Amino acid sequence: MIAPVRRFTCAAAALSLLGVPAVPALAQIAIPNPYRVAEEQWGSLPEGRVWGATSAIFPAPGGMTMWVGERCGANSCADSDLDPVLHFDLDGNLLGSFGSGMILWPHGMFVDAEGNVWVTDAVGFGEQPPGRGHVVLKFSPEGELLMKLGEDGVPGDDRTHFRQPSDVLVAPDGSIFVADGHGAGGNNRIVKFAPDGTYLLEWGSTGAEAGEFRDPHALAMDSQGRLFVGDRGNSRIQIFDQEGNHLATWTQFGRPSGLFIDQHDVLYATDSESNTRRNPGWRRGIYIGSARTGWVEAFIPDPEPDPDNSATSGAEGVAVDAHGAVYGAQVGPRGIRKYVKRGG
Repeated sequence: MIAPVRRFTCAAAALSLLGVPAVPALAQIAIPNPYRVAEEQWGSLPEGRVWGATSAIFPAPGGMTMWVGERCGANSCADSDLDPVLHFDLDGNLLGSFGSGMILWPHGMFVDAEGNVWVTDAVGFGEQPPGRGHVVLKFSPEGELLMKLGEDGVPGDDRTHFRQPSDVLVAPDGSIFVADGHGAGGNNRIVKFAPDGTYLLEWGSTGAEAGEFRDPHALAMDSQGRLFVGDRGNSRIQIFDQEGNHLATWTQFGRPSGLFIDQHDVLYATDSESNTRRNPGWRRGIYIGSARTGWVEAFIPDPEPDPDNSATSGAEGVAVDAHGAVYGAQVGPRGIRKYVKRGG
């Protein structure tokens, strides 16, 4: 079955590279699932604490520990004094935590080469306390606040403000990229900063053309330094150079909520939203393929049996450890699900 899988997924990738929307049947026929569920609820919390919604997850350098942003046992930390940033070993033992009172709605996460933990506070929904949210925070591994981009509790669309930033990424040269705008009606832009936080440039606006976005929800970078943007509202990935020049649009990875690219340029994209109303014909789950060629080579199905009646399910955030285990951070079901290769 491997040859047919490659033929169909390569055809879908080729169509997408040519600007032709990928046909769901081409992208999904006979895609294998080489993974099994290792733990339906990975990660041990202190006694009395329960898992809340999670979308922020990223490995520490070397991939031997995992950082998670967790919404304080609920879908917001607005009324909680719990630490939302959690550090685990690969067996799920809690190593440490921080961030109480500093993060309202942890959404995106990145861990840089020095081990510093970056978190976007996308604010969340409903009544919010004043003076919190709309910022990107850089912490040391011990929880010391090292940098803040944006202004606490003040949304905006200029050089010094965000409106519900969804994700953050630090390039090898230290440049900082922020996906600004959670939701299709947000700022819909990518903003680039120097390593010291100085504004450099931005690109994007609301729309469906190349370089436009509807909910830029996730960021990842491959070994070539290309920036992958999960343009969730448009059910596609857009690829740019680091100056914002559009390079390609891929539609064969579903409706991407989360992105992760490992050291071998394997691309993991989570689809937690496709159904008959949004992106019909596509299955929810984790699409796995090549960031170099666009081939979709594996697929981990969403555990939700009836996604048409679920606003979001399965993994929204995704990360991979040093051993190749895949971690799905779940908003709807709440918590972390861990997958390993069959036979492993």
